[in-house]
Amino acid sequence: MQVTVNGDTVQLDPGSSLVDLLRQLHLADAKIAVELNHAIVPRSQYQEQALQDHDQLEIVHAIGGG
Repeated sequence: MQVTVNGDTVQLDPGSSLVDLLRQLHLADAKIAVELNHAIVPRSQYQEQALQDHDQLEIVHAIGGG
């Protein structure tokens, strides 16, 4: 199946979860925020959040500074 992440197409196995995608993108341990189809996904739901073909995701990295 295909999903779009920050405007780029990503191939995933059918039945993949959000955490599977994050692992594939090497972001599983990163400080990020995820929006799935225009709704923020709480980090506590990443494991059980199933993805569907043609889902739209935006992933934002937290950047520290000061």
